[in-house]
Amino acid sequence: MCTLVDIALAGDLVLDEPDARHWLSGIAPRLLESDLAIAHLEVAHTNSLHEMAGDVPAPGAPPENLAALADAGIDMVSLAGNHIADSGAQGIADTIAGLSEAGVLYAGAGIDLPSARLAAITCVKGLRIALLSYNCVGPQESWAAPDQAGCSFLPLGTADGSPVNPRADITEVLPAALDILREDIAIARNQADFVIVALHKGIVHTPVTLAPYERPIAHAAVDLGADAVVSHHAHIVRGVEFHGGKPIFHGLGNGCVVTSALSPDQDHAGRAEWAQRRKQMFGFEPDPAYSLAPFHPEAVNAFIARLLITDDGVVRAGVTPVHVEPPGRPVLADGERAREIADYIEQISREAGLPPISIDQDFMIMEAA
Repeated sequence: MCTLVDIALAGDLVLDEPDARHWLSGIAPRLLESDLAIAHLEVAHTNSLHEMAGDVPAPGAPPENLAALADAGIDMVSLAGNHIADSGAQGIADTIAGLSEAGVLYAGAGIDLPSARLAAITCVKGLRIALLSYNCVGPQESWAAPDQAGCSFLPLGTADGSPVNPRADITEVLPAALDILREDIAIARNQADFVIVALHKGIVHTPVTLAPYERPIAHAAVDLGADAVVSHHAHIVRGVEFHGGKPIFHGLGNGCVVTSALSPDQDHAGRAEWAQRRKQMFGFEPDPAYSLAPFHPEAVNAFIARLLITDDGVVRAGVTPVHVEPPGRPVLADGERAREIADYIEQISREAGLPPISIDQDFMIMEAA
C-alpha cells in the first residue's frame, strides 16, 4: 500500500494587504509539495465599493493578490462563506474572473444558484477529486438564487425562527439541507472518485465549542457519500473526528488572514464598531503585536489539514502544524512548537466531546483504539 495522492487543506484566506506572496510564503512550501492544495477564499477580490446589507461588510481585497494563490501552490478554493457576496454581484464576478485567470479552480459561488452549487473537479494522478462548498451561517442576503448571484448554502434553523446570519443562534439541520447534500454529492460522485465537502460553519472567535448543528451536518455529508469534510469560519481551529471511517475537520481556522478591516482604528464606522464589540462578545483582548490578525490568543495554534489517499483507496488524515507570527503571517511549525500544536488539537477535540484522537510523531491523526 503506497500513497497515491497527498492533499493539503488550508482554512480562511483574507489577503487585504499588499505583497500577498510574502504573507503566504510561510506556508507555501507545504502547499507546493502537495499533489493538490485547497483553501477557503473568505472575501471578494474586486475594486467594487458596493456594500451588501446583512452583515458587517468586508472590503474587497486587491484583485492582483489572486495570482499569489497559484504561486503559493493553491489549486482550488471554496467560496461559499458569509463575506464572499459583500461586494455584490460585481465582486463575485470579478473574483471568479480573477481565479480563472490565475488558473485556480473554485466552488461555492456564482452568477446564480445552479452555478454556485457546481462542484470543482480536477484529476490528480488519475484520481478524480471533487470539491463542494456550502455556507451554513448566512447572512441569507448572500445566498444565491435562480436569478441572483451569491453563494451556495445549506438551510439551517435558528432557535427563535429568525433569519440565518452569523450572529444568530443556529441550532438545527433542516430537511432541505439534506436534500441539497444528497443531490449534489450524488452528482459529484458520478463525476469523481473522491468527494470533499467544505462547510462554512461554527461559532466565531471561541475555542473548542461546537454549535448543536455542526456534528449532525458534517455526519450527514459523510452518510450521503462525502469522503472527507472540512470546515472554516470560526477563525480559530476546531477538533477532528472520524465518522464512518471518514475524517471530519470541524474547523481549519485561519489559513492566512492579514487585514486591517478588523482594527478599531479605521474610518469605516461599521467595521470599527464590530472590532470593539466582538472583544466584549467573545471575551478576549487581541495581542497588539497581531495588528493584521487580531484574533483570539489561541488562534496562533493553526494547521493545514492533510489527506493521504492510498492506491487501494484508504484515506489517512493528518495535520501540518502552523504557528502564526506577528503581525499575522502563518509559518510552518517544527520541533517542540509543532508538538504543542498537535497536543492542542488533541485537547480541543477531547474538550468538544469528540471521540478521542491521537496524533503521532509524523502528525498523522489516528482514531484511538
